[in-house]
This record gives sequence, C-alpha cells and structure tokens, in this order.
Amino acid sequence: MDYVYVTKENIEQEHICCAISSNSDVQVRSKKDWLTDRFEDGLVFIKSSVRGKCFIEYIPAKNAWIPIDADNYMYIDCLWVAGSLKGHGYSSELLNLCIEDSKKKGMDGICILSSKKKMPYLADPKFLAYKGFRVCDEASNGIQLWYLAFNDSNLPKFKSCAKNCHISESGFVLYYTSQCPFNAKYVPIIENLSKEMNIEFKAIHLDTKEKAQNAPTPITTYALFYNGDYVTNDVMNEKKFLKVVEKLK
Repeated sequence: MDYVYVTKENIEQEHICCAISSNSDVQVRSKKDWLTDRFEDGLVFIKSSVRGKCFIEYIPAKNAWIPIDADNYMYIDCLWVAGSLKGHGYSSELLNLCIEDSKKKGMDGICILSSKKKMPYLADPKFLAYKGFRVCDEASNGIQLWYLAFNDSNLPKFKSCAKNCHISESGFVLYYTSQCPFNAKYVPIIENLSKEMNIEFKAIHLDTKEKAQNAPTPITTYALFYNGDYVTNDVMNEKKFLKVVEKLK
C-alpha cells in the first residue's frame, strides 16, 4: 500500500477517510479545519492512497486534546482501517510508520485509548496487546490508556479530573470536540431533537486544547452523560439517542 501524508499544502485536495465527501460538506469542512489548526502542534495524518477508511492520526501527547499526563510520548488520536481495506495488514503498517516517526523525534513511547472490550471509535484491545501495548491506566467508565514504551520513562496516566467520569449536572450533557467530523452534523440534530421533545440536553463544545485537557472524561471526542453518570462515547444519531432516552428514563 502507498500512503499519503496530509499537510496544510495538500489537505484541500485530499480526502480525509473518516468523512469522504466534498469540501463543502459540513463534516469534511469541520474536520479539515480542525486538522489544519493542529499541524503546527505536530499532528501527523497518514492515509492510504486509495479511497477508503485507512488512516492514522497522531500528535505529541503534550498537545493532545485529552486529559492525560504523558511526558515525551506520542498520542494516537485515531487508527482506523475498515471495509474492504481490513485484513491486509494496513493497520500494522500505519502503526509502524507512527512508531518509526516517534522514535526519530526522540519520543519515549506512544499511547492510545482503548478498553477491556471493544468500544465504538476506540482501538481494538486485542490488536494493541498483539503489538506489545500494555494498559497503564483506567478510568471508572472502563476506558483505558494503553502504552508502548521505547525506553524506561514515566508511564502515561489520566489526569485526576478524568478518572471518576462523573459530573454534577442533571439531564443529558455532552462533551465533544471537532476532532470527529460526525459531530458537526449530528450534535445539532440531537440538540434540535431534544428541544422539540423537551428533553434536558446540553452540549459543551471543547473548542480549545486547554478545555479538552481538563475535561471530566478520558475521551473528549464524544462523551455523553446523564444525571451525572457517563453513558457512552458512541456518536448519537436520532435513532440511537431515542433508544438511550427510552432506556434511561
């Protein structure tokens, strides 16, 4: 497989895998704007040369939009291979590119979010274990921080604000960032649906690195709470959200 490095110079001409459409699409535009602003922070986005979901996105942990302490580590935002591109070893190839790059940049290791059992939008724990990753921390909602060390160093960990996964607000509260392109489409839909159905719902957009790094959840791309308790990181459409409402109320 040939791979393309997406940069400020070519991002408008390249598709971004997780949202394949024209640049005028709200999801594509949101993701490309977010990526463009992150390149100066050291973000790297590598994708397959063929059209499809096959990419890795990583950034120095000090600039990652999640509440972790991971001094001199690289953090993988997303490693996603899907559809007909699965089963060909591309995940391993992409991960190896990240490892090689991180070592060249003098990093002590890499880290990524996962869980005991596979969760939506999180790395497969079986794949990570096979590649030598180990768990270094776990939040109360079951989301884990995994690491692969290159040398002896302090292990990454969640910040204390993210360990308990509980908030004081009632009703549905959603914390999210623009890292996930689907949020640009579906968050407004859920906001409007909640208003129409008189469902208590509040969306909190983590629109700065500082806000994301001090969030009350280990995952910031999408974290839905209800009456203070963590519910899910699965991006809600109307059908999914109404099922959650019916189950919890």
